[in-house]
Amino acid sequence: MGLAVDSNLIGKILAPALRLWLRSQVETVESLELEIDGKDRQILRGYVPRVALSSDRAIYQGLQLGRVLLRGENIRINIGQVIKGKPLKLLEPIRVSGELQISQSHLQASLTSTLLASAFAELLIALLTEQGVADPQSQLENYTFLWQAIALENQSFQLKGQVQDPQGQSHELLVQARLQLASPKTLHLEDITLLGLPAIANQNWERLTVDLGEDVDLESLDLNNGELFCLGRVLVRP
Repeated sequence: MGLAVDSNLIGKILAPALRLWLRSQVETVESLELEIDGKDRQILRGYVPRVALSSDRAIYQGLQLGRVLLRGENIRINIGQVIKGKPLKLLEPIRVSGELQISQSHLQASLTSTLLASAFAELLIALLTEQGVADPQSQLENYTFLWQAIALENQSFQLKGQVQDPQGQSHELLVQARLQLASPKTLHLEDITLLGLPAIANQNWERLTVDLGEDVDLESLDLNNGELFCLGRVLVRP
């Protein structure tokens, strides 16, 4: 852990509090390194000029992550409460920039996570909405999904699994598409194939546009050689 000069307060109070807060955000983490820049007089005002962290093999909401590098600046925290032994809290939103690497094997091991299940459900809802299916969310609640395999290659992903319809019959399910970052806040899914969902016939789409939201700014998103690599910024809110 790197500490700036004139940083007794950082070493004794802020670094342990920040490390505890970071660990509380994940289920497990194999390694966690912190670098905090700032002087005691800044920290005593609740202002942290810069924090950088790196982690390996963290698990967030069931999602296994690979290498994560994050940097945040101009951070406001509840230093008065931290000094009294209370948990660290952000007082203002901060813009965090960083890099994220997730391997295909990590995603494969995370297929049953609530985070991925929610993401896959949102993808299916978006595809059904594009197809004109009425109230797709309610329709999908009648089906049980079991995702079994994921593959990443040539800027494309492929999902395979089983879906059980309301009558208890099982169907092979396939979703595949190419990913294209159209803008920092917009993702295009292209050459989309959806096979095996009973709610609609087998379909192909040329493109689906996904709005990443105001809090996200991506610079790059690559899916190649069994790895996902993402570079960008995200707004972290208290």
